[in-house]
Amino acid sequence: MKINDEDYLWFARRALDGMAAILAELGDERVNRRPPLPGANTPYAIVTHCLGVLEFWAGSLVAGRSVERDRAAEFTASGPAEEMIERVAAAKEQLCADLAVAESAAPLRAPAPAKYADTPAARSQGGALQHVFEELAQHHGQLELTRDVLLRSPSAKHPRPGRATFDLP
Repeated sequence: MKINDEDYLWFARRALDGMAAILAELGDERVNRRPPLPGANTPYAIVTHCLGVLEFWAGSLVAGRSVERDRAAEFTASGPAEEMIERVAAAKEQLCADLAVAESAAPLRAPAPAKYADTPAARSQGGALQHVFEELAQHHGQLELTRDVLLRSPSAKHPRPGRATFDLP
């Protein structure tokens, strides 16, 4: 079975557009807030991580672009919602360009991280692109849940990191 670029982009854009819509809904006040759950990330950090995944896996490993990535910094990133929404739009355009040079069955253009060495994500450019979509889909869902928690929390103005201040249903 093969998937064409247009179909792949439709699904990837759907996840990215969903993330951008959540950022817009949350606005600057909530986009940098952690939900009151242990180990939770801010919406801004979640989307920053997704853009890092796109850059590294699609940009470097598939398209062969030189990419500098600080994965740890992705989870502490913060900034205005509109800035991140603009970065998402630019990332969608870059993904189109990266897909244009992708060869699904070809090997990666750079080595995958060691923990992926024996997985389909490291076997081919197509596998790497599947990993990109896997990450976008799972983090879009995480962002939906994060939004829901932030909007429902009675202490949403000043949540305490790592301490739930309400009961989940």
